[in-house]
Amino acid sequence: MINMANFKLQVLYAMLFLLIYLVSLMGNLLIFTLISLDEHLQSPMYFFLKNLSFLDLCFISTTLPKSITNSLSHSHSISFTGCVLQFFLVISFAASELFLLTMMSYDRYVAICQPLHYEVIMIRETCVKMAIVSWLSGGLFGTLYSASTFTLSFCRFKEIHQFFCDFPSLFKLSCSNIHIGVDVTLAIGVTLGILSVSYGPIFSTVLKIPTTEGKSKAFSTCLPHLMVLMVFITTGVIAYLKPPKESDSVLDLSLSLFYTVVPPTLNPVIYSLRNKEIKNALMKLITWKYFSKELIAKCFP
Repeated sequence: MINMANFKLQVLYAMLFLLIYLVSLMGNLLIFTLISLDEHLQSPMYFFLKNLSFLDLCFISTTLPKSITNSLSHSHSISFTGCVLQFFLVISFAASELFLLTMMSYDRYVAICQPLHYEVIMIRETCVKMAIVSWLSGGLFGTLYSASTFTLSFCRFKEIHQFFCDFPSLFKLSCSNIHIGVDVTLAIGVTLGILSVSYGPIFSTVLKIPTTEGKSKAFSTCLPHLMVLMVFITTGVIAYLKPPKESDSVLDLSLSLFYTVVPPTLNPVIYSLRNKEIKNALMKLITWKYFSKELIAKCFP
């Protein structure tokens, strides 16, 4: 009876994660496709949104598919190599997203605080370099954090009560008393996270806008970005800095969901699907307006 109840719970768990994964997959793929197809969505803001959508696809695909497969197959295991790879990818994509969100906040800063110089500062080459730096910095941070984590000694029963290999769960299995590398890398990550939410100059400039409509428009582009950034950073910081406990709790799972699953799922809605230009591009796609004579000529010369 208990096994049947556990089986039903695992299936429910898998179906819930599958639904979330499909919503995130479709939302981010849609945004990526719309920005790639529509020539009117080629500004720096949409360039970064396109990168964010692709990054979110990679981020959420690192954790949920494996968790769904384990729940349906009743094989709740992962190899050591698989755990190392998953840990590295999660940290790398999370760090890359943080760096990319920081670049996006800088884009908004220039657009709001230096509007006359925007087109001169945010040229195509600059945006590409900023995106490359975000991806490479995330990969470097993931490498350093993974290396410092898996050089620890693991002497306890190797069972992780989590849906992916994350640091708090791995740290509970460690019997190392000295973990300077982990502490230094984590301190760097926290510092970068705090610096990325410096919105003081932006809000100060917005408050000086004389018209209510102007203030509302400016805040509408900044507040969603700040909200997602704050949820992403605060839940990640709490999960990684809170003292480890021997027993796992619902809080541990909730925090992990908030910084690994919620941002990739909600980003398409918060950043893009509420945007008028994105909606117009979506209507064009639905009504097949992209299939003009010019596009058909390119595809079928």
